[in-house]
Amino acid sequence: MGEVIADRRRRGAVFALGCLLLTAGVWLHLAMFLPELAAGRRLMAMAFDGAMRAGMALIAVGTLLAAGSLWQPAGTAAVDVRVVPPLRLTARHWTLIAVLVAVLVIDTMKPATLGFVVPGMVAEYGLPRATIAWLPFAALTGTAVGSLLWGWFADHQGRRAAILLSTLLFVGTSVCGAMPTLGWNIAMCFVMGASAGGLLPVAYALLTELLPIRRRGFFLVLVGGLGSAGGFFAASGLASVLEPIFGWRMLWLIGLPTGLFVLACSFRLPESPYHLIAQGRTAAARASLARYGGALTVEAAAPDRGRRDGGFGRHALPILVATGLIWGLVNFGFLLWLPAMLAASGLAVGASGQLLASAAFVAFLTILPATILYERIGGARAVMAAMALTLAGLLLVAVAGWVAGGALLVLVGVNAAIAMLLPFAAESSTAAMRGRATGLVAGASKAGGIAAQAAALSGFVPDPRGAALTLAVPLILLLAVMLHARFTLHAAGPAANRLSE
Repeated sequence: MGEVIADRRRRGAVFALGCLLLTAGVWLHLAMFLPELAAGRRLMAMAFDGAMRAGMALIAVGTLLAAGSLWQPAGTAAVDVRVVPPLRLTARHWTLIAVLVAVLVIDTMKPATLGFVVPGMVAEYGLPRATIAWLPFAALTGTAVGSLLWGWFADHQGRRAAILLSTLLFVGTSVCGAMPTLGWNIAMCFVMGASAGGLLPVAYALLTELLPIRRRGFFLVLVGGLGSAGGFFAASGLASVLEPIFGWRMLWLIGLPTGLFVLACSFRLPESPYHLIAQGRTAAARASLARYGGALTVEAAAPDRGRRDGGFGRHALPILVATGLIWGLVNFGFLLWLPAMLAASGLAVGASGQLLASAAFVAFLTILPATILYERIGGARAVMAAMALTLAGLLLVAVAGWVAGGALLVLVGVNAAIAMLLPFAAESSTAAMRGRATGLVAGASKAGGIAAQAAALSGFVPDPRGAALTLAVPLILLLAVMLHARFTLHAAGPAANRLSE
């Protein structure tokens, strides 16, 4: 026991040292930026000085030290123990929910700042918007890669460890605001996306394993919705306050204090009891569950098959991956082209902006109805309803040619769908595969967006009806597959419709 405590203290000290070195590296960049800002000079095309090189080295060394301190050798899984989930919410659950909402708000805020930094980048670098568009493309690609990597890391090294390390990388990528060339901005933006890409699926995996089953779906959707919406509002608020004074670069450099705040919050997160059991740490798993009102029983564990009530049975993961791909195409494709489509349909630029702003507000209001719908009718039916609403909007554009009305339905549908898709993926997966499965679905949603962004970079902007019809076809096929899976599961009888956890 004494050796275990000593090892944890040693690992904690190494992690703290890594955090200090990385923070010092970011601060060296910030210390270089502030005098240049005060003198009214731009960083464009500045040479890397010794302080910046030292800062990059400190960030790299700090990251490696922190990663090494979190890495755990594979343990021997405990057998004949079964997790008894909590029956009701406790004060610790509310603390966990509040911490994860704060984490997701700041995590979502950083990618959301991309839209606010582009005008400043265009002005400073003197490049066309088509060239600057490589920035969101790199960020989106990074989030797709990060979703897969962090999902794997969470299953092998633990949910808490994945959140801590990805948050630390999040802090390190704030130096993107001090990079003197567009190429370095794009490279750091990719790393930023990779660090942020794993927080959402890993947070869902952790919540799934600690919340009471009866309220799990409700709070999973609510936490994700509040985190996403809060991140956008935080980004827009900081942009309105900081950008006029400090310029566009500060919107990334602000990642240092906000990232450290997330890191401080993340230390309050528990480790997944399922991961502790897989590592043979039964006593730690029992103590973790006891703090949240759960328990471990010494008996043969039932097979962990994930969610079965209202699901898609054994076809759940491929169906959800396909849903993510199509969602990404619609969200990052159709909605990316939407302003140009509205202008082509004869709507004035100012009017189209007001319409999109109103539609975005309506989409925000869908979070609570989507949360209630998910809890009342189950994840599968709720996701199907959201995708059907999206299809109705696309058909309204493709058949009737009503771009404005169809766009509103599409916005509401895709926002409701993404609020429910990852929680349902987490609930549908086994504990051993939960991180990877949720990360795979999250990565698929970004992959669809990467394809749409690549088309936009090539200058491809389709007409509204053609785009809507092209996207409606795979969505119709997806809904048909979903209905078939639901019918097959229903025909299998009551034994296939249960929660095994």
